[in-house]
Amino acid sequence: MAQSRSSRRASDDLAVQTTNDDATSCKRYATQKGYWEDDFVKYFCRTSDRKSPEINRGYFARVRLYQLLVEKFLSLAGEESQVINFGAGYDTLYWTLSARSLRPKLLVEVDFEAVTARKCYYISSKEPLREVLVDPVIEKDSISSKHYKLLSGDLRDMATVGEKLLSSGVDTSLPTLFLTECVLVYMDPDKSREVIRWAGNNFSTALFLNYEPIFPDDSFGLTMQANLAHRGCSLLGINACPDLESQKQRFLGNGWQCTWALDMAEVYQQLPKNEIQRIERLEFLDEKELLIQLLQHYCASCGYTDKKRIGLDKVRLSKNS
Repeated sequence: MAQSRSSRRASDDLAVQTTNDDATSCKRYATQKGYWEDDFVKYFCRTSDRKSPEINRGYFARVRLYQLLVEKFLSLAGEESQVINFGAGYDTLYWTLSARSLRPKLLVEVDFEAVTARKCYYISSKEPLREVLVDPVIEKDSISSKHYKLLSGDLRDMATVGEKLLSSGVDTSLPTLFLTECVLVYMDPDKSREVIRWAGNNFSTALFLNYEPIFPDDSFGLTMQANLAHRGCSLLGINACPDLESQKQRFLGNGWQCTWALDMAEVYQQLPKNEIQRIERLEFLDEKELLIQLLQHYCASCGYTDKKRIGLDKVRLSKNS
């Protein structure tokens, strides 16, 4: 029975890991269509299938939101700051920031060993990725360099992951930005709360930005869950935080002083108007209602604590910011 549970858990983990491949493929296709610039995503994804305009615009909103908020955080925190990306997958943030000279003192990525091992391979074998690292030591499933660390770890064991982070050089006294994108929702709620609580309890000037689906019980949400379940991916945490208010309460109940949450339809409306006008000219969208419905079923939520008073309340979107 124990072996059966173990093999089932491994199968579930593998299914969740494949969502990283899907997201990378979507991002590459969208960049090829001109939604945003990323000169590095192509090194993590050889090919990409055609995606619908709704998917492309949804990814644009997600990526552009994170870009804008990371930039706002770094403008407030300066170079003596950290970014920790939980469940980073093949994220290219370190490289895109470096290309714009916006690099923090340390950027750390954490993911399953199978994912970090593949990322290590891509980075070590692609000169445009490897040359950006300063004095890198590349192991089978981890990388240590001056400004970038890649660590393998299971976020369901946050005590061990926390020890790894601290031993890798993470400084709890520095302003720190935590990022998660469609990560916590795949975890048991007790485990995802431990991740949020660990960050909230150990860092006094920090901001935690999370992106994930919401509203699981209407027809769209039920269909979304059924499609993911068919692929072996269960949204274990979606019923614990099914709406914006519960998203905010999760932060307030686990060590964070302030919070906000927006659904992605609101985010889309608040993105720079000229950028929205540009990307909407890239592809014809027949049913705008479908895009709105898609965006309303995803949200960005945030918790922050600002003991150093560097202005973390400003790390949010304003109308057409």
